[in-house]
Amino acid sequence: MRIGIIAPGAMGAAVAQRLRARGATVAVTLHGRGPASAARAAGLAVQASEAALAGWADVILSILPPGEAAGLAERLAPVLCPRGAAVIFADCNAVSPDTVRAIAASLPGVRVADVGIIGGPPKGEGPGPRFYASGEAAEALRPLAGWGLDVRPIGGGIGAASALKMSYAGIAKGLVAIASAMALAAARAGAAEALFAELAESQPALLAHLRRSLPGMPDKAYRWVAEMEEIEAFLEGMPFAPAFQAAARHYEAIAADRAQPAPDGPVAQLAALFAPPPTAAEKP
Repeated sequence: MRIGIIAPGAMGAAVAQRLRARGATVAVTLHGRGPASAARAAGLAVQASEAALAGWADVILSILPPGEAAGLAERLAPVLCPRGAAVIFADCNAVSPDTVRAIAASLPGVRVADVGIIGGPPKGEGPGPRFYASGEAAEALRPLAGWGLDVRPIGGGIGAASALKMSYAGIAKGLVAIASAMALAAARAGAAEALFAELAESQPALLAHLRRSLPGMPDKAYRWVAEMEEIEAFLEGMPFAPAFQAAARHYEAIAADRAQPAPDGPVAQLAALFAPPPTAAEKP
């Protein structure tokens, strides 16, 4: 099984390296990618372009920011569709069920798997993330487990794995959006110290979780904008749906500040607010 991964971002490159380390035949493309992608792809086989990779691979794992998922499928359709059932296209992106069904419809004849990745990039010998897969091609991804990926087929057809991903991400990243927004509001009103003291007393587990998850959020915020919009689409017709449009704008503002940091901007404020408490040796 020849496995092509688009693209070698933080997750895609880590997945490719895990597969290679366990003996799989895997390749990526660096076309249109920068030095950081090239560094992450060190040691991996490289195809000249997306089209070349799609023509070579038996399985394509699409691992992209969600706003790029449909565009990739459209670009690869002229290569993949003539190959038909000889190739599996696994959309592993944080998109809504409607989006992944549209992606599947844009690849007639191709075996499409809907995959939701839950968990961070694989590291070392750790277990890595879970690859929940649905659709008729989901079972065909089971061999990836032999090369270190935790593949978990589920029922429900195309859209089921994305629904699981949307629901999980809505809880996990929605909580981060709410917590960071309320902390910034408390700081603006001069109540941050009291808020964190109350959290430490009444919600210590929640505060510990936020102190683990918030510091790294600004680096990912640009990718979470489209993900929040996909969750809003997933919740269409439900009263809570507009909350995720607000979350998208919140992450958009944080991503903008991350790109051009202001000394008193939200990124700097969140870093200060959610810094780990001082150890006993650090206390005055």
